[in-house]
Amino acid sequence: MTGTRIENDAFGPVTIPANRYWGAQTQRALEVFGNHGERFAPALIHAFGLQKIAAVRANQRVGALPHEMAQVIEQAAQRVAAGEFDEHFPLTVWQTGSGTQTNMNANEVIANLANLTLGGELGSKHPVHPNDHVNRSQSSNDSFPTVMHLSATLQLRDALLPALSELRDALAEKAQAWAGVLKIGRTHMMDAVPMTQGQAFDAFARQIGHGIDRLQGCLPRLRVLPQGGTAVGSGLNAPAGFDQAFCEELSRITDEPFSPNPSKFEGMGTHDALVEVSGALNVLAVSLSKIGNDIRLLGSGPRCGLGELLLPDDGLTSSIMPGKRNPTIAEVLVQAAMQVMGNHTTITVAGASSAFELNVAKPVLIHNLLQSIGVLAHCVGIFTDKLVKGLEVNHRQLAANLENALLMATVLNPLLGYDRVAQITRKAAEENISPKAAAVALGFITAEEYERQVRPELMVGPLAL
Repeated sequence: MTGTRIENDAFGPVTIPANRYWGAQTQRALEVFGNHGERFAPALIHAFGLQKIAAVRANQRVGALPHEMAQVIEQAAQRVAAGEFDEHFPLTVWQTGSGTQTNMNANEVIANLANLTLGGELGSKHPVHPNDHVNRSQSSNDSFPTVMHLSATLQLRDALLPALSELRDALAEKAQAWAGVLKIGRTHMMDAVPMTQGQAFDAFARQIGHGIDRLQGCLPRLRVLPQGGTAVGSGLNAPAGFDQAFCEELSRITDEPFSPNPSKFEGMGTHDALVEVSGALNVLAVSLSKIGNDIRLLGSGPRCGLGELLLPDDGLTSSIMPGKRNPTIAEVLVQAAMQVMGNHTTITVAGASSAFELNVAKPVLIHNLLQSIGVLAHCVGIFTDKLVKGLEVNHRQLAANLENALLMATVLNPLLGYDRVAQITRKAAEENISPKAAAVALGFITAEEYERQVRPELMVGPLAL
């Protein structure tokens, strides 16, 4: 199909590409806002398909739509939910702050699909009308935030939380495998006392575990939906029971326990639950940044760095230094964390921009939130599979560090006192000798007693009295 077709709306005729399933309002939005490259993530468009399925089922249950019409609308919405018509959602993120144009885009595409199924034509609005039927009992003001909650919930459940669980388990596996591998801890980026590599990776695993807990803690509030509030939260033009029926149907479709918000005003005029999710993602980004940076520093070298970890080869190298290997996967993760931290600032400002009965920064808020979830899910997966699972320890370097570590003498504090141990470490540093040699030279302890007292394998936990 080529050429154009003419549709009419309340403002007059509109020219639309003949092969496109959107309608007059979407076309007008394209002409007003332009065709900028930043569009909503497919997850949001697919969530709109699910929202329209639940809405048409609820409308049928409360008697607002006849069975035959509801059936054909549902079939069309299922195709949108399946991603078959993503190319017919052309609008930029940068649109009306309620997301009205994308809601209308969904209404128009679904209505046109339904009408074609019934033997009608694109743009006919008959017998299925985008507003009167597909959007029955709804407003953009309650539908768009419902889709925001829905898409965030599903992306957390299906993408990010599984990726985080795999990373946590991979880190925990390394922690267990390296439980007896001794190393020197570092504070202030400087040498400290002994610990194990397992203890370091157990800390990493626990960070990710806490991140999972935080996100899961947000889900109950994400599953509370404002659908049924219509224009301002009062529910005007939505039949009694529509909100409950909608949530029951959406729960069946998604296998998630969605429920109606008892205050649609709260669910439409504010987006605190979504800002909360972003806050949890921001904490997660901080954790991932720490883990990624630690691993790339511990793997620095191979000859002039710390060299305690051996990073798997990713096959990439320098454009000028032949054979150079870089911690690219860790750098990917850290950059993803940076993006999420920046997105959280945008989401915070967007959430704080609510006024009266409607937040009008919905598109930018959900665009950034879904990007944060998506980029973390992707980069965490790469980090787990291509770096963490292939990590090894450099036993030779760890042993050399233990041998030369000045602060091993700390364990002598109870025996010799702080001041004498300070003399040992100062002499060892100044003369570039081992703390053992310094302690013996100072006459504070014999070599044999030093070896009995300074045993790194007994220094990785509390002192046994």
